[in-house]
Amino acid sequence: MATSAANLAADLKRTLDDLGARVAALEAPLDIAHKTARIAELDDRMSAPDFWDKPEAAQAVQRERTELDNAIRAFASARKGVVDLKELLEMAGEDEPTLRDVDVDTQKVAREVRGLELRRMLRGKNDGNNAILGINVGQGGADAQEFSEMLLRMYKRYGERNGFDVEVVDVIPAEPSGIKSATVIVKGENAYGFMKSEQGVHRLVRMSPFSGKRETSFAGVSVVPEIADDIDIDINPADLEISTMRSGGAGGQHVNKTESAVQILHKPSGLYVRCQQERSQLQNKMLAMKLLRARLYDIEVKKRLAEKDKAEAAKMEASFGSQIRNYVLAPYRLAKDLRSGHEVGNVDAVLDGDIQQFIEAYLLSQAPAA
Repeated sequence: MATSAANLAADLKRTLDDLGARVAALEAPLDIAHKTARIAELDDRMSAPDFWDKPEAAQAVQRERTELDNAIRAFASARKGVVDLKELLEMAGEDEPTLRDVDVDTQKVAREVRGLELRRMLRGKNDGNNAILGINVGQGGADAQEFSEMLLRMYKRYGERNGFDVEVVDVIPAEPSGIKSATVIVKGENAYGFMKSEQGVHRLVRMSPFSGKRETSFAGVSVVPEIADDIDIDINPADLEISTMRSGGAGGQHVNKTESAVQILHKPSGLYVRCQQERSQLQNKMLAMKLLRARLYDIEVKKRLAEKDKAEAAKMEASFGSQIRNYVLAPYRLAKDLRSGHEVGNVDAVLDGDIQQFIEAYLLSQAPAA
């Protein structure tokens, strides 16, 4: 019993030392000192007599302060948790019940530290925005069409599991089954920061219900951030080719009686967007323009990055067409991310939306070396 307690104590000490080092390494990347100074500045502004003269600006200041305070509190909680548990571990000696309690609390702190490490990876300019996600069928015929629909369901289930609202903007069905393409908007905190990990080519291997043989099929996923209405994107109306049609899919009799669906071609770029989610043509046109603005913005960002940093731009361009994840259903069962190396055997759970583990593994794999 004494040996077991001693081994547990030694394991806990190693774990807490590691967590302490990881927390310390996060203080600078998380800009804790800058956030603390910024809160002091905001407090000075909030104490001014005329602070509420402009309510919208005042509310924006309050929101910024809350976000900064939450970030600082999360860091302080993890750091204090490690310190307190080290002290408790030292006092516990080889008392096994106490060590078990320390073990439980250590796992809790480890989750907090992992959350901080993820927060570090979600500091991009648009990471906090909603995400516009497109699914397009690749090679594989009818199997690829069904796989595209499986991915659409996977992302909808992912949203349900993780508190995101997934709005299906457009779906083009395929024959005999599946879909040719789909566009969805994933809404919620850091939606783009997480969903950008899904961009690339996805590959399915399964026994085909069509051929009865093992077949490989592909689908491409593109992800761009939704942008605010006040961001200036120059679009010449003369460059747009706008057409309307009857909506398809779910929606009752309404979708069959009115030409509410809208598709827009931006001739200079060749970009094509389509929307049939809303019940009126005007609403669909407004939403389609939002999608077009986001994609043009993404093109401009990548263009400017190419001018500034050719190596990073090449990396981003390669990620768009690179195979990122395998979903193997036969002859064995395995879902594996080809970038991070993360893999699991329960492919059914993954296709049912359990992809946060892959997203986190990818984001953490992108962390710069210490």
